[in-house]
Order: sequence, then C-alpha cells, then structure tokens
Amino acid sequence: MFGNLKTKLGFGCMRLPKVGDEVDIEAFSQMVDTYMQAGGNYFDTAHVYHGGRSEIALREGLTKRYPRESYVLTNKLTTICFEEEKDLAPLFESQLEACGVAYFDNYFFHAMRTSYYEKFKRVNAFDFVKQLKAAGKIRHIGMSFHDSPEFLQWVLENHPEIELVQLQFNYADKDNPDVESLKCYDICEAFGKPVVVMEPVKGGTLANLPQEGKDLLQGRNEAAFALRYCASFPQIKVVLSGMSDLRQMQENLDTFVNVQPFTQEEFALADELRMIVRRLETIPCTSCRYCTDGCPANIPIPEIFEAYNARKLRQDYHADISAIAQCLDCGACEGLCPQKIEIRKYLKRAAQVLK
Repeated sequence: MFGNLKTKLGFGCMRLPKVGDEVDIEAFSQMVDTYMQAGGNYFDTAHVYHGGRSEIALREGLTKRYPRESYVLTNKLTTICFEEEKDLAPLFESQLEACGVAYFDNYFFHAMRTSYYEKFKRVNAFDFVKQLKAAGKIRHIGMSFHDSPEFLQWVLENHPEIELVQLQFNYADKDNPDVESLKCYDICEAFGKPVVVMEPVKGGTLANLPQEGKDLLQGRNEAAFALRYCASFPQIKVVLSGMSDLRQMQENLDTFVNVQPFTQEEFALADELRMIVRRLETIPCTSCRYCTDGCPANIPIPEIFEAYNARKLRQDYHADISAIAQCLDCGACEGLCPQKIEIRKYLKRAAQVLK
C-alpha cells in the first residue's frame, strides 16, 4: 500500500505547476526529485486531474525516470469517465498507458458517496476491480470518500475488499456536518483500515488564516500546523498535499522531518482556530475543479469562490465575474461537488460581493 515510505507526506498530483494550460514537466520533475531524495514515494492522481494531463506528467516526470519498485502510485476510477460496464476496461488500460506503468499499487473508487455507489454497483465496478487485483494489475483496492459516517460504515461492512480509505481530514472539518472527518476517521480505525488524508489545509484556507488566527499561532507556520494536526493520528499513514512549486514542496518536507504529534495544548488551539474559521462564513471550496469539469458554460467557479473568500478575509482580491452571467442554472456542478456546495446560490452571491 505504502512501500518503503520514510515520510508521511504524500504527493497529490491535482495542483501541479503549469505553463498556460499544460503541466510544467521540468518544474514537476524537479519536485519529484526533491521529494524522492527526501524519502517520499507516494503519488496520487486521477484520470480527471488536469484534464488527463496529471497522468501524463507522472509518466514523464516519474515513471520514465525511476525504477517501478521505488514509488507507490495511486489512481482512481471516476464516475464521470464511464457510463456502462463495457467502458471500464478501456478506461483502466488508458490510465495504465498514460501513466506508463504495468500496474497500480492502489486503485480507488473515486469520491465515494451514495449516488456514485449506485453507479459503481450498476456497472459491476466492484467485481471489475476485484478482477484487476486477481490479475495483478492493481495491488490494493481503496476508496476516496465524501459522505456520512453512517454510509462509510455501511460500505466497509459490505465491501471487505476495500483495504484503505482516503478521507477529507483537517481540524476545520472535525465536526463539520457535511464532512464529520473525526467520526469517519474513528470508523476507519475501528475497521482497521489505514487512512490517507486529502485536503489537510482545506484547499489553502488553513494556510491563510485571518489575523485573529495568525495571532493565536504566535508566528507558527499555518500550513505546517494543519499538516501536523493530521500527522498526529496513528491510523493516518499518508497526508497528501497538492503542491504547485518547489518552495511548497520543501516547506512541507521540512514540516515532516522528525514530525512530533500534537500536544493537548495544540489540539485545544486547533479547536479555537476551527471556531474562527467557522465564523468567517466563507465558501468551503477546496479548488478540486470537479465542478468546472462538468460545467457546460466553462465558468471558472473555484477562482470566483477564491476571490469571494478573500474579500471575506478583507483582502484586496479581484476576479473576472463576467462568466457568471453565462450560467445555465443546470446544476451539473452541484452534482459533482464533494463539498456539497450550493454553487448556483453562491455564484449569485459572489456576483453581488465582487461587482
């Protein structure tokens, strides 16, 4: 599942460095080298990341340049990439080819929730993935999860083939009713399932706290504090970070060198910071971009929400809001959002705040 991982930091390949619309392969390769030399080996991607370019970047920056046994590669089965059972095998083979590998170490059911579960079930995806494992094309079966603790427990009870779980987990979402990260963690621990963390800094929100939060931290690095929170839970084996440049990579690696678990005082401080973040009433967008992949009008929803949140933090931030007028009010974006954001409502609110 994790290979010879010497750091809990995992390399999430959803926010890679870019030149225009393309991934900057040279910059990415430098980040890969820095990460591998520091003892990292866990890479996470999906077919939809960067419109398919994340997988290709991994082939050019990692799999062509390093021995296969030196890294762990996780990929995912995403519901928007198939409609029928006959689509599954060609999709999987295209993922292997794009990544330049003969097998994936881990293969996840992507963004598992009740509606997606029904689609996975309808196309016999669970049997398909078990057959991939039997054939040696994947080593371990997992899922990334975006739903209630009750549904998580039901899935783990009914699908013992799932060996590890990726959770949205951070101190701000500890008791967030749309996430309930601590309850989900406790269920994974009860089932003995290793946990991989996504969104440890909540799409950057916890790396850019309001002044009240900065004052409480008394000069401590905000992102490092959020990452250490996640690393303090024993069932969490990997903390993914979607790093976009070498500076972020080095800062995160430094955080995980001899990382120490939280003290009780630090857990209490995290609870105080959570209350501050909650009072902001910002949009809980993590810039995953699933919404833009499904938007027929190509509205840059994450950029608009980022500008809205910056204004709530009293920062001078501007965004082109003209695209909001192109919204078809179709709701496709909301069906894809793992944060369950009422996107259409907040687009209208952002138009008023940012105009």
